Amino acid sequence: MNKKQKRVLYRIIISTILIIGLSVVFELTEVNKYLQAALYLVPYIVIGYDILRKAGLGIIHREVFDENFLMAVATVGAMLLGEYREGVAVMLFYQIGELFQSYAVGKSRKNITELMDIRPDYANIEEDGKLVEVDPDDVEIGTVIVVQPGEKVPIDGIVVEGNSSLNTSALTGESIPVDVTCGDEIISGCVNISGLIKIKTTKEFGESTASKIIDLVENSSMKKSRSENFITRFAHYYTPAVCYAAVALALIPPIFNILMGNPALWGQWIQRALTFLVISCPCALVISIPLSFFGGIGAASARGILVKGSNYLEKLAQTKYVVFDKTGTLTKGVFEVTGIYPDASFGTGEEAEKTLLKYAAYAESYSNHPISKSLKEAYGKEIDNEEVSDVTEIGGHGVKAVVSGKEVAAGNMKLMKQIGIKCNEPDKTGTIVHVAVDNKYAGCILIADIIKENSVKAIKELKNSGVKKTIMLTGDSKKVASDVGGKLGLDEVRSELLPADKVNEVEKIINSKDKNEVLAFVGDGINDAPVLARADIGIAMGAMGSDAAIEAADIVLMDDDPAKISLAMKISSKTLRIVRQNIVFALLVKAVCLILGAIGIANMWIAIFADVGVMVIAVLNAMRALRTKNM
Repeated sequence: MNKKQKRVLYRIIISTILIIGLSVVFELTEVNKYLQAALYLVPYIVIGYDILRKAGLGIIHREVFDENFLMAVATVGAMLLGEYREGVAVMLFYQIGELFQSYAVGKSRKNITELMDIRPDYANIEEDGKLVEVDPDDVEIGTVIVVQPGEKVPIDGIVVEGNSSLNTSALTGESIPVDVTCGDEIISGCVNISGLIKIKTTKEFGESTASKIIDLVENSSMKKSRSENFITRFAHYYTPAVCYAAVALALIPPIFNILMGNPALWGQWIQRALTFLVISCPCALVISIPLSFFGGIGAASARGILVKGSNYLEKLAQTKYVVFDKTGTLTKGVFEVTGIYPDASFGTGEEAEKTLLKYAAYAESYSNHPISKSLKEAYGKEIDNEEVSDVTEIGGHGVKAVVSGKEVAAGNMKLMKQIGIKCNEPDKTGTIVHVAVDNKYAGCILIADIIKENSVKAIKELKNSGVKKTIMLTGDSKKVASDVGGKLGLDEVRSELLPADKVNEVEKIINSKDKNEVLAFVGDGINDAPVLARADIGIAMGAMGSDAAIEAADIVLMDDDPAKISLAMKISSKTLRIVRQNIVFALLVKAVCLILGAIGIANMWIAIFADVGVMVIAVLNAMRALRTKNM
């Protein structure tokens, strides 16, 4: 809890102790009613001073009729009628509901400005043989900047010197690092993995790719549609209606009696008007509806689904389009060796596969490239560095080394052509590492991003839950994307997309769907942040996802399981059913009791039932939202 929430909690505890203590004292001791009123004012002010203040400010600013005003009028009315405990209790229950809602939302929502971390605070410029850090905003177009290994590229440009591999997953979602050399274009936000490179800038810092991503997030956040809180909408019409009705009930009958020559009976009709106000207090709605959503949010949290607000939980039930990122969302986002294929001339069987993998792992042993790491992990044994010598890393091609006295080359087809070895590219989806030993082709190793275990199940359950279309947007190649989409049974696949392209694709889908249908986007990378913010609902992977994606999202899957999306939709539907039940029940009982109160049949006991009794029943019903055993 933050400091504000803790203060509210302390006030709730103090007020509860005071109201219980005073109730016990007044039951055992005869106390003057004026003294009772004065003493009950203490817990009332402790728990309700901020509501009374907001109601007062609303009156000053001519925004009178809101839930704060209604709570103030209803509780003050109860106090004036002598129902001191009821007045304090109503305010107490309201604050408990508000604290629950505030805590659930406040705990999960942080400031999205942390996305700024993808933009470096400096750029390196070479002056008199030394590197000088300067503000990227001061770098003009055409300036040559230096990016060292491990640094982020601050500004878009063209490589004019050096070779390296870049991790572009933060921007494009591409799972495979990109090799760059002189003449290649490069975008800001990428991480330089290996060699030092010099870049001639082609854009200003404010127009670079990383800056545009941040702008997209900010602009998309402004476009996001949010359903207005039901209580505020309800109070907008209900509050003035019951207040005007209470005033009319207090004035019109006595005036009519005077005109007819009968006693005015002012006390009787004011009493009825105050009873009318107590009955009208919508505590069942004010408390049970937030608690219903809080119960749904709690149930989702217990299953590893973090929902950042009741409006997002409400929208989930209407989801008809689910758009996925690929890498890290439907796939694991890590390289794994998925196939070893020795050439017939090298040998066959398991022993040949082990030997081929050993040569590749040893040759790549000095590299920190993700592909190299996956080869070493697949080999699984400790590498004897004394067996490796004369290692040469060829940017954009691969590695050459001497392993146990044999010349080994491991890399792509370009490397094989460079050393004069003929081989065919196998019809496999993924990254192919070709291996040659002593200038003879030895075979190839397939490295690919693995589909998550529950991805197929996730797509199937979403369709069973009423989702019209499942779509995948990815920065990967068309071949890789189509292969993954086919295995998962997706309705549509769109590939080779940059962050801005993904936003445009989501915009197209949003414009083509019905107004009441909801589009959810599921992603995990920084590159997904703009789309997460633009979608009706943004869903991020929490365990492996980037901080920016988690911050931009409305819902976070803490265990990265896409199958949890359909579970979240079920929780949403159940919560909405409970909310509707409470609304109908509360309004029906209120309507009947208001009529009885207006004609003088309902006394204070009925008024208290219409307020507190209905509230208790509605809250108990709301607590059912916490149950998820049968889901």
